[in-house]
Amino acid sequence: MRASRLTLLLAVLVAHPVLAQRGPALRSPDVQPDRRVTFRLSAPNATDVRVTGDFLAAPQPLTRDERGVWSVTVGPIAPEIYGYQLSVNGVTTTRGSLVVPGATPMFYDQRPVPHGAVEQRWYDSKSLQLTRRAFIYTPPNYARSSERYPVLYLLHGAGGDESGWTENGRANVILDNLMADGKLKPLVVVMPYGNAYPNGSPQAEGADAMRRQREGFQRDLIEDLIPFVQANYRVQADREHRAIAGLSLGGAQALGTGLSHLDLFSRVAGLSPALGAVTSPQAGGLDFKALFTDSKKVNDRLKLLWVGCGTEDTLFNSVKEFDGLLTTSGITHVFRTTDGAHTWQVWRRYLNEMAPLLFK
Repeated sequence: MRASRLTLLLAVLVAHPVLAQRGPALRSPDVQPDRRVTFRLSAPNATDVRVTGDFLAAPQPLTRDERGVWSVTVGPIAPEIYGYQLSVNGVTTTRGSLVVPGATPMFYDQRPVPHGAVEQRWYDSKSLQLTRRAFIYTPPNYARSSERYPVLYLLHGAGGDESGWTENGRANVILDNLMADGKLKPLVVVMPYGNAYPNGSPQAEGADAMRRQREGFQRDLIEDLIPFVQANYRVQADREHRAIAGLSLGGAQALGTGLSHLDLFSRVAGLSPALGAVTSPQAGGLDFKALFTDSKKVNDRLKLLWVGCGTEDTLFNSVKEFDGLLTTSGITHVFRTTDGAHTWQVWRRYLNEMAPLLFK
């Protein structure tokens, strides 16, 4: 079995256009003016080449020409940023990002406007006995100002890390553009690592791992990261100027942490939140019904509760049920639904819509 797998991998490497070095590089993906996109791959020894991506309903086979170059043209595709993969004989050989431009700059496109800064900061987590990293965005002119800013703690999803919101979500670019357009007041954004313990560590294994991860992350956030940010950045340290938001698992963490710590957060948002990660017994079993028994108290303390989900998202029904619970409980909130699945296309759009509502 191992030998056959090795043989297959060697065949793929020989077929790969870069490693095989067969002539000039092919243009792929090739975005045409009508927003159709052509994918090409030189793989003379391959028998099956396919492209997958979040712009396709199903994998698309490529066709081989006499030179051994495989190609397919798809679309037109709506302007956006997409991920794609090319596979040869069932093995993924290429992963990349496809940018389909619009007729005018998109909200996530770099523009000639003042830019904020993103830096990586390491801090000691005494509660976890670990050294951890956070990405921190400071707004344009932060270094030349003496002003104190509101702060948003922005959480990534499962399988991601603290770099996700800037690398895939273009959060810093979106925020720069919103501020330049006068739609968003300047703020500091802190993007932490959402797992308390790294995969493979003893604390991340076993039946009680979900609970340990959830409770450990909250301890680190409250006991270590928030004090670190307040000691090292000019942020306003009261709950009125502190928000928490996230996507998928991070959306569940934001709702669970924010709604159960209204003494710390006045703005809470969940983008396609994976609510099972909050309500399951293994994760600590937060009971939102218990949290909402006094809706007046919750409404008096919350300045914003924002929840959104794409209608094609597998989590949509659970998020819609959560919206129903909020409504039945008399909790003032925003429930945003749009087309889209569990993808960055949705989360970028939601950040662009939600962020201006945080600190108006």
